[in-house]
Amino acid sequence: MTSADQMPASGSTLTLDSDPNNTKETNPLRKANGVYVTVHGHFYQPPRENPYLDAIERQPSAAPFHDWNERIHWECYRPNAFARVLNDRGEVVEIVNNYEYFSFNIGPTLMSWLERYDVEVYQRILEADAKSGQRLHGHGNAIAQVYNHIIMPLANERDKYTQIRWGKEDFRSRFGRDPEGMWLAETGVDYATLETLVAEGIRFIILAPSQALRCRPLPTEDHPNPEWIEVGGSQIDSTRPYRCYLKPTLSTSSSTLNAIATSRKDSGTEELPYIDIFFYDGPISRDMGFSDVVYNSTHFAGRIGSAVRGDHRPTQLISVATDGETFGHHKKGTEKTLAYAFTKEFPQQGWTVTNFAHYLSLNSPSWEVELKSVTAWSCAHGVDRWQDDCGCGGEGSAWHQKWRRPLRNALNWLRDQLTDVYEEHGRQLFRDPWQARDEYIQVMRDRSAGNVNRFLSRHQTHKLTAAEQVDALRLLEMQRHALLMFTSCGWFFEEISRPEGTQILRYAARALELAGDVAGVQLEKGFVKRLGLAPSNVDEFKHGAEIYRQLVLTAQLGFKQVAAHYAITSLFSNQKLVETRNSLPRKDAADKQSQRYHKKVYCYAANELDYQLQRMGSLTLAVGNLKLVSEITWESEHLVFAVLHLGGWDFHCCIQQFTGRRDYSQIKEKLFGALQQASAAHTILVMTQLFGEEAFSLQNLFAEERHRIMRLLSQETLTRLGQLYTQAYRDNYGVLMAFHRDEIAVPQELQVAADIALGHRCLITLRWLEQDIADPQKSWNHILELEAIATEAKHLRCRLNIPDGKQMLEQLIARSLWQLLHDANGSFNADIQLLERLIDVGDQLNIDISLQRSQELYFSCLHSQIAPVCVTSLENEGDNQCLQLLKLGKKLAVDVSMISNQLG
Repeated sequence: MTSADQMPASGSTLTLDSDPNNTKETNPLRKANGVYVTVHGHFYQPPRENPYLDAIERQPSAAPFHDWNERIHWECYRPNAFARVLNDRGEVVEIVNNYEYFSFNIGPTLMSWLERYDVEVYQRILEADAKSGQRLHGHGNAIAQVYNHIIMPLANERDKYTQIRWGKEDFRSRFGRDPEGMWLAETGVDYATLETLVAEGIRFIILAPSQALRCRPLPTEDHPNPEWIEVGGSQIDSTRPYRCYLKPTLSTSSSTLNAIATSRKDSGTEELPYIDIFFYDGPISRDMGFSDVVYNSTHFAGRIGSAVRGDHRPTQLISVATDGETFGHHKKGTEKTLAYAFTKEFPQQGWTVTNFAHYLSLNSPSWEVELKSVTAWSCAHGVDRWQDDCGCGGEGSAWHQKWRRPLRNALNWLRDQLTDVYEEHGRQLFRDPWQARDEYIQVMRDRSAGNVNRFLSRHQTHKLTAAEQVDALRLLEMQRHALLMFTSCGWFFEEISRPEGTQILRYAARALELAGDVAGVQLEKGFVKRLGLAPSNVDEFKHGAEIYRQLVLTAQLGFKQVAAHYAITSLFSNQKLVETRNSLPRKDAADKQSQRYHKKVYCYAANELDYQLQRMGSLTLAVGNLKLVSEITWESEHLVFAVLHLGGWDFHCCIQQFTGRRDYSQIKEKLFGALQQASAAHTILVMTQLFGEEAFSLQNLFAEERHRIMRLLSQETLTRLGQLYTQAYRDNYGVLMAFHRDEIAVPQELQVAADIALGHRCLITLRWLEQDIADPQKSWNHILELEAIATEAKHLRCRLNIPDGKQMLEQLIARSLWQLLHDANGSFNADIQLLERLIDVGDQLNIDISLQRSQELYFSCLHSQIAPVCVTSLENEGDNQCLQLLKLGKKLAVDVSMISNQLG
């Protein structure tokens, strides 16, 4: 072994029909015997969506990615779905779906994002659970998680139940089965939390060894009263599962007692209720996060092996647990370590890769455990990290966390106020408001009108009017945000004004707003007063109330902002269609409108009912009316907009309620009449007279669209600058070459001109190539031009900074490869030559193209399609398709020696 992710080159003993995945292992279905290994990954990202848009906005700190979800996805979640095992030449021998071997939980908020953003990886995760279930006698690797990472010991009983029920239902809807285990946020636990888990049918949980207080063998007839062993200092033996019996106390609610009694009756036993607990190996888990042990699969296997007990017990489980983001995000490339360990190192040691549910099915606990009263895995002070200035999270920092308690108190107060609103108004609409909340997860997973109507029909006290439907959805959304505002990340770090703290305050603000809309209550003043007691470490903010004013209130959005966004962006969306709808006869225009002008603006449906645009010199004026409908609460507004573009970055947009067709016609007539004077000042004056003082500009657009329009508005300038730099480069080409030839430092102005000019030329050529890729002759011409640019750039030591071009070339290579493998249309030789030159030119341009997608595509077809082609080649002498395909595999860094050796 030369590195963590490498294995020896394949030998000649492999045959075309050998198992490409080499997944043979000890039979895991017999009674547990020997060593079992479980690596648990806790995969989670907090909800980052703007509460008003149901979408994550750009996060500059995650650059060059759009946001942190996207960045961590490309560094961790996707690499683990396609983890490489490499040989000693760095070629791919195997692509492993690590989720088939991980024990894992993926937070519902993260799974929702994955489903929306990368359905391929999402499906790989679902398939991994199904395949692990097939391998492990029906016990899949996935376990559930409390919904949005609330610290359960700090939640009231009702919120505990909703978090578990939402987590279970989200899991069931994705994986098609009930969860056996559940991950608790930060492994935060107390006995009240265990009671709710048992009542909800959860069989086991995973905890840190430091959370155990004492343990003993289960009583038997021969030993009815075994002695308790104190293990409070993390001394518990983590190689076995434990049973934790619950002794209902006076504080146990009647609903929980009833649920537990029902569970006991269903199981046919009268013994005390219990839940089984696995304690992960603390030292190894710590090493995974804070040492280099996971950078080498041999070292990792050795570290796991060091925990194997040599006391001749028939079976034992070595289990480790850490944040799943460790593998690839925090520690680059370590998904390869895991892939090799799972499929090669562990089986070679005779260890069975398993999960907790499977091991529990083979090895029922023979020991019981009692837990410390209130604990978590990332706080030495119980759960004070999420409510007090305990020092956790501020290690090595001069900053305090005195804000934590006031923030917790403020949110607890708000939760209780919102509970009163929900119960008072919810009982008028729902037969059982709290059951409706528990089942609202079914709407959160599917907001289609049909599903929402079915949900309301099941829970309504009477047939709801349209206005009552809106109030019902507002109340449920109020409760959703009341839960989101307790997401643990808000307290995890050292300062309340961090993005995590700001985010939970935004959820609180949205809940406050919805309560006001339904009940007319004004809770914000009391909430902000309480936030004023939460001192910030940042002088600019002083305390939580000021953070709320500066970072939360300024981010609130309403229908007017959505309408202004629609109005301004309408000037830049499909301009030809905009002009067409103004020039068509009335009937044709109406037909076009019905086909085209139902648009989605984030979580709002925009139905454009009228639109007119006119230009006068440098001025452009658009006037329209549209109906906006929230797809979440079904609230709607009918609005009139007018937007004046004065050229460049200057926009003046006004919004008001639609008050009738007659008023709307008069507004249009007056505005377009004012425009005829070709005076921006006069047109704005008339807009102010008609709409009032409030106006919106480019700055009021949602960030994504604002950045798009800024790029569009800059394009003309950038094109002109590109031409100037190109001219400067051409005029001084000889001088540049002389500087480089004599190895003299090139003047910065000339080098920058060369970098920009060649980058501009490369990007234009790639766009032409993308357009002409179906035409071989034109494609070859474009490739020759790219090769010439690469040569020129190399001679002049230019750095081509063209991220868009990099992405275009990667997509062109993947698309051409798919075409070659699935639909060559009789032009195989020409297609493969073109594809090889595309790959080569990517290297020559030195723009760091990634061939991962193409590599995955080639590897997926290696045994199913490429190997049969090679068998046919053996039978048809002179057929060189196989050799060409194998050469292509080498170029993509895929190990094809198995097939090459077979050909002899």
